[in-house]
Amino acid sequence: MQTAASSRTRLLLSLLALLLAFSLISAVPIFAQSQAITPQEQQGIDRDIAQHEGDAPADPGPKAHLSGAMHPGAVRAAIRKVADWELQRAQPHFDRTWTWATLYDGFMAATPTLHDPKFQVAMESMAEGFHWDLRSAVPIADDQAIAQTYLQLDMLHPAPGKIAGTHAALDQLLAGWNAPIPENQAQIPWWWCDALFMAPPVWSRMYAVLHEPKYLAYIDQHWWQTSDLLYDKTRHLYFRDQTYLHKTDPRGNPVFWSRGNGWVMAGLARTLEYMPANEPDRARYETQLRQMAAAVVPLQDPASGLWHSDLLDAQDYPQPETSGSALITFALAWGVNHGLLSRAGYQPVIAKAWRGLVDQIYQNGRLGNIQQTGAGPAHYLPGSSYNYGVGAFLLAGAQVEELAERPQH
Repeated sequence: MQTAASSRTRLLLSLLALLLAFSLISAVPIFAQSQAITPQEQQGIDRDIAQHEGDAPADPGPKAHLSGAMHPGAVRAAIRKVADWELQRAQPHFDRTWTWATLYDGFMAATPTLHDPKFQVAMESMAEGFHWDLRSAVPIADDQAIAQTYLQLDMLHPAPGKIAGTHAALDQLLAGWNAPIPENQAQIPWWWCDALFMAPPVWSRMYAVLHEPKYLAYIDQHWWQTSDLLYDKTRHLYFRDQTYLHKTDPRGNPVFWSRGNGWVMAGLARTLEYMPANEPDRARYETQLRQMAAAVVPLQDPASGLWHSDLLDAQDYPQPETSGSALITFALAWGVNHGLLSRAGYQPVIAKAWRGLVDQIYQNGRLGNIQQTGAGPAHYLPGSSYNYGVGAFLLAGAQVEELAERPQH
């Protein structure tokens, strides 16, 4: 009897152990089970950390639990928390790459929204430190991006030296100079969709300063060159570059990167901002922004309010992705604020997205779920935070605050 009882006890303990193990496995988030970061993705994370563009701690601490309401005071509180934290951690490492340039755009947007000059002062100091120069005399789109801030600062307080380097570089490109292009890519200046955020807003701002039509003509020539190559005219989304034209996910769907499409939508908004109303091609840009806006709405995650790294593949990329979502939110809010998009149709989408973005803020001001640099969808830790994603958030926040300030009709 004792032997039988012991056997039953051992069997019962074994079953309990199995149940416990199963429950522990079930408690592990889906991301940890099946969305492990690959060695290649980890290399990108390590590179970004080494370049002081951000970091990806395993334990970022508790969330801030701020209000995500579209009320001006609540929006400014979220912007303030993130902007203050990012300025403190980032300022010692300022650089001229596109990652930093996007952050600078965000600081410039935060300045009037928060009525706080310290962010603009920091940008003036940054520009002076780099002598208002670009990274190269014949810059690719990524290296032109910082000139958006240079030109913005010049518009506020004009001085010849502020735009001299940018003016010379753009005129070099107009004269036919071009930076090298990878052999496997289309031999056009803006061969990847991200470029449509980095460069065209520089050219439209240069037009706004100098009033020379050649800068708008350059945009017209090369934007539609890129669009003809990478824009899916049925789905109204952009492929990242020509290497993605025939890539598919495991279920056979095309791969549309959320940050890549966010770059384009935000690039449309920031280019149109300084394009004159009577510019003959302006309507084409407005149409493309409307098309893309309509395309991303049904792809918004109903739970988080954000978009996934791969717009069509939430199964393999279940986390919300903050940088692409912030760029999309910025473009949608800008479109409503400038009369291109219906407030009735898009404000609910923007409100849901803003709540989702605010939910990514940690108690210390860190903005999480930002995918590391790359050229397509990838996996990342929930606490990952990088400068360009913060810049995109600040751009979005400024437009959301403006929308919230306006009475609804």
